[in-house]
Amino acid sequence: MNVALLRGYAPYTLAGLAAFRAVIESDGAVSAKLKAMFAAVAAVDRRHLDLARRELARGGELGLTPKEATAGLIVLTSLRGEAAALHFATIISETFADSSGPVPQELPVAAEGEAEANFKAYWAGSVPTPLAQLMRLVPKAADAYYLMRRGSIDANPLSPKHGELLLLTILAAGYSPMAATHVRGARNAGAVDEEIAEAVLCAVPAAGIAAWMAVGGMLAPPEEGGIPR
Repeated sequence: MNVALLRGYAPYTLAGLAAFRAVIESDGAVSAKLKAMFAAVAAVDRRHLDLARRELARGGELGLTPKEATAGLIVLTSLRGEAAALHFATIISETFADSSGPVPQELPVAAEGEAEANFKAYWAGSVPTPLAQLMRLVPKAADAYYLMRRGSIDANPLSPKHGELLLLTILAAGYSPMAATHVRGARNAGAVDEEIAEAVLCAVPAAGIAAWMAVGGMLAPPEEGGIPR
């Protein structure tokens, strides 16, 4: 950050930011190109669109493809709604020379009972109360939730593991307690805690160190209050 006041008065702050950046911008437990996309999506979540443009452009320079960037578009559509997704779609089109995409596919329809089966499989046999009430009161909306979940985790251009990590980045950026669900989901999809940690840190440029504080404790050993494996 080439800000005169920070450069003159805040060497510790800039040193810390540079150290966070060194983690985010280098290959580690997660590749640098994916972390750039994660950081861009977190920036859209916080409505920092200039930062999102810079991060996605950096990802493109590292070899990120429009297809991989579509994972961010999918997850934002589900987790943050149409406006955030449209912002990111614009940034994708600005970043890549060809982001036209393949021929549109026929939209799937959830079969009877498919949503409930998916929820029980993901949540170890139980259905969270909000989803149980959605199934009871507005079954079509429960099917809609299920279809979006499948798009975010099972049917996006990344692996299920990286789909879960991307969800965690967005939830960390919003300081959301829902992150606990996707810490478990990422572990179940094969992520190690170092991968989870790096994904969460991708929220720091957009949301500050509070993003880590919202999630980091979940990675502690169970006897120290963390989420059991």
